[in-house]
Amino acid sequence: MRMFKAGATRPANKPLRRGFIGNSTFALGAILLGCTEPVDSSLASAQPDTVITTATPAALANGRTVLERARAFAAALSDKQRSDLLRPYSLANASRWHTYPQWGMGRRGRIGLRLETLSPSQWQHLDALLAAATGSGKGQGYEELQQHLNADDFLRQIGKDQRYGRGDFYVAFLGEPSDTGLWQLQFGGHHFALSNTYREGILIGATPSFRGIEPAFPFEFNGVMHAPQKPAMDAFRALLASLDNGQCESARIHGKFSDVVMGPGRDWSFPANSEGIAAAVLSDQQRDLLLAVIAAYVHDIDDANAALFMARYESELAQTRVSFAGSPSLSRTGDYVRIDGPSLWIELVMDSPYNFSQPHPHGVWRDKHTDYGGTRS
Repeated sequence: MRMFKAGATRPANKPLRRGFIGNSTFALGAILLGCTEPVDSSLASAQPDTVITTATPAALANGRTVLERARAFAAALSDKQRSDLLRPYSLANASRWHTYPQWGMGRRGRIGLRLETLSPSQWQHLDALLAAATGSGKGQGYEELQQHLNADDFLRQIGKDQRYGRGDFYVAFLGEPSDTGLWQLQFGGHHFALSNTYREGILIGATPSFRGIEPAFPFEFNGVMHAPQKPAMDAFRALLASLDNGQCESARIHGKFSDVVMGPGRDWSFPANSEGIAAAVLSDQQRDLLLAVIAAYVHDIDDANAALFMARYESELAQTRVSFAGSPSLSRTGDYVRIDGPSLWIELVMDSPYNFSQPHPHGVWRDKHTDYGGTRS
C-alpha cells in the first residue's frame, strides 16, 4: 500500500457477546460451533423468528444525549439555516444519500443544510451532535468521520478540484427531533453517508451506512496521518487470507462488480439467494475474524447501540455467509467481498481509480429489517 508517511492503527473493537436492540423485532438464534458440513443454503435467507426487546439504559441515555445536542444545534442556526436543516420524514427524503460529491449529482443531490454555511460556533454544536451519534473507538465512529472530512479537504488542498471539501457535506433532520416521534439524523457527502433513525428517543436503525475513501493510501493532512478505511480493509483481508483453498472455492462468486450491489437507490431489494461459504463451517478463529469485519462497520455508531447490533448479528452468525470475487487481496479494480446474513448486509468493492492511479474502496452496511428504521414506503 502506498503511503505518504507511516500511520498506526489498531484492530476493530472486540464486539460484546450479549445484548438487545430497542423497539424492534429480531431473532436471537444460537451460534452453531464445530460444524464440518455446509449448512443448507435456505437457512441463510430464512426470515428470523421475532421477539420484542427493549433498549439498555446506556442506549436510552445516548438517545437523550443525541436529542439534546440536535436541539442545541438547531437552536444555534439562523432561520434560513434551520429551514434548510428541517425536512419532512419520508423514505423519499431518507434515501437521498449517495457516494458522489454534491457538485456531481445534479437533481439527485442531497437535501438539508450545506456545511459551508456554518460559523465556527455552529460547527462546535454539530461536532458535539456527531460525536454523540457515532462511536468513540480509535479510527472508528467520530474519529473516522473527521478523517473523511479531512480527506475531502485534502483533495481540495492538493488541487484535485476546488469543489471538494467539508463545505460540500450536508446535514438534515428528517422530522423534528423528539422523544415521542420518529426522526432521522442524516449526514453525508463525498464517500460518506450516516442515516440514524430514532423513534421515541431510541435508535431503531443505523443504516444505510456508506463509507468510501480516496485516496485509499494513508495521507498526511495538517501534520496528521489519516487512513480512515484501513481498519475495515485490514479486517476484510485478514478474513479472506484465513480461508484455505477449499474454503476459497466455496466463498468465490462469479461476475463483475463495478460498485456495491446495495448502493443508493437500491432500497429493500436485497438478493433473494445468499452465496458463499457459511460462517457455521468456519473455525472459531475465522468466525472471530468475521466478527472483526462486522465490528469495523457497526462500531461507527455510538458504543451502546453498537453493542446491541453486534449481539444480534453474532446471534445470527451461523446463518451468515461470506463471499468474494476477484482477488482476495482487495487491491485491484472490481475486487469484491460480501457478508450476507438474516439481518446483516455488508459489501466492499474496489472502485476504479479517479483522482489517483490506484482503485479505492466503496463499502456499505445495510440491515434487512432496520434500514431507515424499517420504513419501506
